Amino acid sequence: MNKSFASDNWAAACPEVMEAIVKANNNYAAAYGDDDYTKVANQEFKKLFGSQAETFFVYNGTAANILALNTVSSSFNAVICSEHAHINMDECGGFENISGAKLLDIPTDNGKLKPTDIFPYIEFNRAPHQSVPKVITITQASELGTIYTIDEIKELADFAHKHNLLLHVDGARIANAVVALNTDFKSMITNTGVDMLSFGGTKNGMMFGEAVVFLKPELAKHFELYRKQGMQLHSKMRFIATQFIALLKNEVWRKNAQQANEMAQYLALRLQEIPEITFSQKVESNGIWAIIPKRLAVKMQNAHFFYPWNESKNEYRLMCSWDTSKEEIDAFMHTLK
Repeated sequence: MNKSFASDNWAAACPEVMEAIVKANNNYAAAYGDDDYTKVANQEFKKLFGSQAETFFVYNGTAANILALNTVSSSFNAVICSEHAHINMDECGGFENISGAKLLDIPTDNGKLKPTDIFPYIEFNRAPHQSVPKVITITQASELGTIYTIDEIKELADFAHKHNLLLHVDGARIANAVVALNTDFKSMITNTGVDMLSFGGTKNGMMFGEAVVFLKPELAKHFELYRKQGMQLHSKMRFIATQFIALLKNEVWRKNAQQANEMAQYLALRLQEIPEITFSQKVESNGIWAIIPKRLAVKMQNAHFFYPWNESKNEYRLMCSWDTSKEEIDAFMHTLK
């Protein structure tokens, strides 16, 4: 099939990851994370976030988000998020089902939360009659492709801590955000005061696997037990760890994210050649949110499939991946024209 603009999840695993998996398959290795690959991968994360960082590997992003938040929440707590948050819209009520806690989803125009959005939800404490807010969770890059600046993340972290809350970042596309801002992980996450991070690997070129990074080790006290209960303790952990080693060493993550981001900018530039197409969000990472007349959208989807976002206003999402090329975009536009 043609390469699509449906999702960066549709892309193949990158060559460096595939090579690492094959090499890790050559012999026996201790199970459940007691292997040398997992130890090396953990050290790579400490290089990114600081020696205090504690990292745990899971299969997927849904588990990373749910287990991280569940670890620090009780059933009487609430987690504050954007209405567009993946944990709110695309995780099938998993957090509420597993934790018993509540999501407080706040309307946003661009997928990004601000302290002024959140304050009304924490202003009054009516315990024991209402859920007690415990965590703010944001997504970087957001579900609408927008990116929090470093100052915006720090402002949210300071606000959270002032009100005895924690700040969690869903970093399914954290590499794309770091590249877009031309910064590094420590500046964006550790130094701003983020407490926990779900670190995405699959959308950045891995076959499977995500990481949960605790920037404050005391928060990770029981995570291993929650991970086991959550059915996310991979027996052959080396096959997740070796993929992260391949991504993090030699900055393959940066190369992959750079390509995806640049192709989104190029695709946006080419789409501007069609006056009937407008953008509903700024193109800041590797995704495009566009208003496309239905008749055009159908033709475009037949060439390279992508998903509708809000069909009531003909809004669509087009995602670029680590392996998207200019030649594919040019062919797509040629077919459309």
